[in-house]
Amino acid sequence: MLNAVIDISHHNGSRLDFEKARKAGVIGVIQKATQGEGYVDPTFETNRARVKSAGLLFGAYHFGTGANGVSQAQHFLEVIGDLNETLLVLDYEDNPTGSSMPLEEARAFVTHLQRSTGAWPAFYSGHTIKRALGTTVDPILRNCPFWLAQYGPTPVCPPTWPNWTMWQYTDGGVGPKPHDVAGIGACDRNFFNGSELELRHWWMNNEVERKVA
Repeated sequence: MLNAVIDISHHNGSRLDFEKARKAGVIGVIQKATQGEGYVDPTFETNRARVKSAGLLFGAYHFGTGANGVSQAQHFLEVIGDLNETLLVLDYEDNPTGSSMPLEEARAFVTHLQRSTGAWPAFYSGHTIKRALGTTVDPILRNCPFWLAQYGPTPVCPPTWPNWTMWQYTDGGVGPKPHDVAGIGACDRNFFNGSELELRHWWMNNEVERKVA
């Protein structure tokens, strides 16, 4: 396992030093881009430029809500604009400020992204997807690389995925250490299930698929 990916949003503040993070071993940064059908994270554009300037891999995630899945996917793509070298992710979790995304809208979201870009987005979730699917295997969502959120010592995947691609083991406060990253502070930290070479290949392979499509 490789502990080299962080994910951030406006909650992490605006004074982040990605050069320090890179020197501390961070390879990839996944930034919140959008939520629902209209919200845009105010730090998205600035952090995207800074992450890429620091020579780090860049990804963007959308926080799903109960709104139409296709319109949410369109909003996500419109905000990102240039998809070049950008890993796409659907964040599927309980929404504390409104309606949560139903399974059918999650399927619509990832399917629209696949048809629009040529690649399935990664799918981030933890207890929410385990509760929603139970022991069933979802034939649509299983196409997406699985990013597990579980703040404990042992990652456990739902039956839809035979294994996890990334594992968010801490939110910067709960879960195993380390919690902090130089230049960032306490933050969401993630293991990649492989080596650095495999991480870079997997991250960039989605871009290759989009270009071919």
